[in-house]
Amino acid sequence: MEQKLIGTTTVFFTDRCREKNKGILKLTHPAMLAEEETLRWLDSVHLDEVAANMDADLRTVAENALSKGTVLLANTAWKTADEWEKWLQIDNKKKKRVHLLALGDVGSTVLTALKLMGGDCIETLGIYDVNPDVCARWETELNQAVFPWDYDALPTVEILTEEQLFDCDMFVFCASKGIPPVGSQVQDVRMVQYEANKGIISIFAKKARDAKFDGLFAVVSDPVDPLCRAAFLASNEDETGIFDGKGLRPEQVQGYGLGVMNARAAYYAKQNPNFADFLTEGRAFGPHGQDLVIVNSIANYDDERSKALTKLAIEANLRMRELGFKPYVAPAISSAAISLLLTLRGEWHYSSNFLNGVYMGSKNRTTLGVEIESLPLPYALFKRIQKAYDGLEMIR
Repeated sequence: MEQKLIGTTTVFFTDRCREKNKGILKLTHPAMLAEEETLRWLDSVHLDEVAANMDADLRTVAENALSKGTVLLANTAWKTADEWEKWLQIDNKKKKRVHLLALGDVGSTVLTALKLMGGDCIETLGIYDVNPDVCARWETELNQAVFPWDYDALPTVEILTEEQLFDCDMFVFCASKGIPPVGSQVQDVRMVQYEANKGIISIFAKKARDAKFDGLFAVVSDPVDPLCRAAFLASNEDETGIFDGKGLRPEQVQGYGLGVMNARAAYYAKQNPNFADFLTEGRAFGPHGQDLVIVNSIANYDDERSKALTKLAIEANLRMRELGFKPYVAPAISSAAISLLLTLRGEWHYSSNFLNGVYMGSKNRTTLGVEIESLPLPYALFKRIQKAYDGLEMIR
């Protein structure tokens, strides 16, 4: 396995199946050199077991590299070693250009929040909607939202043409149709939207392919996790539907739905002392939907309490619908705007990432390569996560 020091970063080059492995990731454990990506990478106990049985020389090389600083694993099935080296030398410190597609209830709320909170990391906010009057409204409204005497403190909002959508660092997909009206008896609204939104996202994923887009394709529309995979696959299919790997790399697509499920769990944990440990020791895994996994505590996992808190988080949207309102504000802020900003800043957040062909939510961050948190997971908890993963894998 080829190894190279690029600046202060050690890069291991390997050739792994494009359909199942990311292009680049942050190496945090020697075992990641010994096996291809798997859901078990979320479990540090598994990684320790793999490392104990891997080639001793390779393990020593990996341990030495990790002791010296940042280590990346670059997949030459996606780019050659020379191409990865050039990619890694691109300046990533500048403020980013963020473009949003569709300005309905969710999109306009995401846009407003990014405008107000993104001055440190966003250069411009580009907007596109099929209704030009909607774009004109938000360009006018939000460019009139400024601090007195510091008129450039917040990012400027710019109206885009459809051809300009992928001339950016982060593309945010907020388009959606087929949302059941308030008062309907639909239990899982998200899956009702899947077929309609799958068609829309596939169109724009192919546009990203045509534009040779190398930024982040952020999926906000529901159901987030299956739509991420739909976008990844659509962008990598040729005219005959054959996977050719000429589109978005797996790590370029991330889904933003888990943040609000974590926030809803925290909301209920603040109200009930029985769930208080979640606020300091809890985690969230899985999809923005029925197979969500809320964890009361990693160190002191309680299956019954975790499942009870999970149920409250899953049904929170139904409580809002019972009041007569569409539950979109908290998702637009917690899942999307806050998590998108944390992503741009290279900080820990919740979003869906690619693991062995499936997109599923967990705690992660991106600093050059994606880093997904690995923890010692109790067996009962891992079974719940596996069930969520299997459910997502079945959605086509």
